[in-house]
Amino acid sequence: MGKKTIKAKCRAMKTEDLEMVMNWRMLPDITRYMNTDPKLTIEGQINWFHQQKENPDNYLWIVEVDDVPSGVLTILDLDRQNQKCSSGLYIALKEKRSLELTMLLEWSLYDFVFDTLKLNKYFGEIFSLNKGLIRLKQMCGSEIEGVLRQHIYKNGEFYDITVMAIDKTRWKDIKKKYQYEAIEFEVD
Repeated sequence: MGKKTIKAKCRAMKTEDLEMVMNWRMLPDITRYMNTDPKLTIEGQINWFHQQKENPDNYLWIVEVDDVPSGVLTILDLDRQNQKCSSGLYIALKEKRSLELTMLLEWSLYDFVFDTLKLNKYFGEIFSLNKGLIRLKQMCGSEIEGVLRQHIYKNGEFYDITVMAIDKTRWKDIKKKYQYEAIEFEVD
């Protein structure tokens, strides 16, 4: 029996997704490795969405797996001057989470950042205690660039943040060793 191929895509987030996204964002296993544990309202979500959509360099996607909305992927701090960006990603539906999906999303995001957006660097800040994500990003080609000590204060505790990145040249050099079918990113 052959290996099942993941059927995934990233479609543009719509107003009708906001309540679902709001509920996902407040799940304890989602906020665990994020800078904040927000108490969101639908009015606040709508305002946030419209603010983000005003900037043409912001990208907000719903990750669909097997045609089921399953998570969120965003690029909100694209810096054209310095040709770099970072992103946020979470898969809210536990039954859709997998190492294969996360790696496929990461590689596809590299393709989007370097080939479509024509940027030079993709970076991210990760809670240092999230060892699994750090290892996964290393497996995908990103490298640790440093640690920001006691950088985030959350729930009465300071957390270290690991900074990771990959640049266009490194991705071009190592991409050929990965076998994958890139995930489609819808741009509106």
